[in-house]
Amino acid sequence: MITIVAGIIMLGILVFVHELGHFCVAKLCGVKVLKFSLGFGPRLISHKRGETEYMICAIPLGGYVQMLGEGGGEQGEDVEIDPDEEERSFAKKSIPRRMAIVAAGPIMNLVLPFMILPVAYMVGINLPAYLDEPVCVGYVIPGSEAAEAGFRSGDCILKVSGMDVATWTDTGPALVNSAGEPIVFTLDRDDGVADLIVDPENGALEGLQSIGLLPGQDAVIGGLAPEMPAVEAGLEEGDRILSIGEREIVSWYELKDAIQDVGGKPVPVVIERNMQQLTIELTPRKVDGNDDYLIGVAPHHETIFKRFPFGEAVVAGAERTVDLIELTLIFIQKLFAGHVSSSNIGGPITVVQIAGQAAQTDISSVLSILAFLSIQLGILNLLPIPILDGGHLFFYTFELVFRRPISLRAREWAQQIGLILLVLLMGLAFYNDIVRMLGS
Repeated sequence: MITIVAGIIMLGILVFVHELGHFCVAKLCGVKVLKFSLGFGPRLISHKRGETEYMICAIPLGGYVQMLGEGGGEQGEDVEIDPDEEERSFAKKSIPRRMAIVAAGPIMNLVLPFMILPVAYMVGINLPAYLDEPVCVGYVIPGSEAAEAGFRSGDCILKVSGMDVATWTDTGPALVNSAGEPIVFTLDRDDGVADLIVDPENGALEGLQSIGLLPGQDAVIGGLAPEMPAVEAGLEEGDRILSIGEREIVSWYELKDAIQDVGGKPVPVVIERNMQQLTIELTPRKVDGNDDYLIGVAPHHETIFKRFPFGEAVVAGAERTVDLIELTLIFIQKLFAGHVSSSNIGGPITVVQIAGQAAQTDISSVLSILAFLSIQLGILNLLPIPILDGGHLFFYTFELVFRRPISLRAREWAQQIGLILLVLLMGLAFYNDIVRMLGS
């Protein structure tokens, strides 16, 4: 429940920023704003101040700013307006001003990350330690695409489809650029340099982990589940597991097979604690119908805390924002070209989940997720689809070039088509969200 509420609040912030852009530029251009709404549907809260009614509505999946002389309705562009207010009509403003008002929403979404990411970097961010390390494979998931291609533990990736990758962080942009095509990995391994080709179904957009490549992970306990064999036997966070029964443990990834081999029988576990070796006996067991035997431990993930001074934070935030915008544009291009599966599209449920999970961590994670989602919202709204801001900008560009507006009837038809496309897109996004929920 906390995740849902936190996610809706973060989504509301993004919508507020977007609509605030429209609202402020409309006011600067002298347009009368009738309504400013967060959400759609029935009003939950309504307050009129001056000439504008401010509302919070029941469906928190968007918002709108209604202006005098805009679109259809009781005070739309085809309705006769009081001569005293005619100059304040959106429809009577010059094309550049109308374009500025429409573009202000998505532009605000794109500007927001430039403002909040530097704050995240100044506050400080916790990053997985392996992200700044060379791309050396700690484990290859059996049966994965990487395993079928011939990857081995210990392989170090030098290039991804010709792009140099010095750290795990570098692999993300390289994989996005390679989406839709077989990915050529140049490796440094014990017997020399080798090239392996992987043709992933999902384009590996979720990182090397999605094709079965994981970083090294020591067998150090980072968390213990209550009322499970490990905590009952006396294991503690920070313990390094050296062996289970007769099987030596070097990597965390070896634990699962070792535990399944033991089954439900008592087994001695040798650990290292405070530079001393201890032997503890425990009995794995199945829980809640799970077919696997479990002992109730989670790995310790090493993190690096980084805090940037003001100047470096501004530069790092700007660079990260530009990277996210570029990656989003590449993803959209690959999606429309058919090089990326539509199953990668996420909807409001995914957005709320991601935002809600971030909201339960720290302020830097919250700001980072807000920046990421704000960029998605800004670019989505700039797509030239009728009913979206980008569609309106297309209409005004047509009017600017051909010195005449598209007829209201043609615009209404286009907006109906755009609405159908948007409903289909939302339907696909909701379907993907539900499939992910059921899959997890």
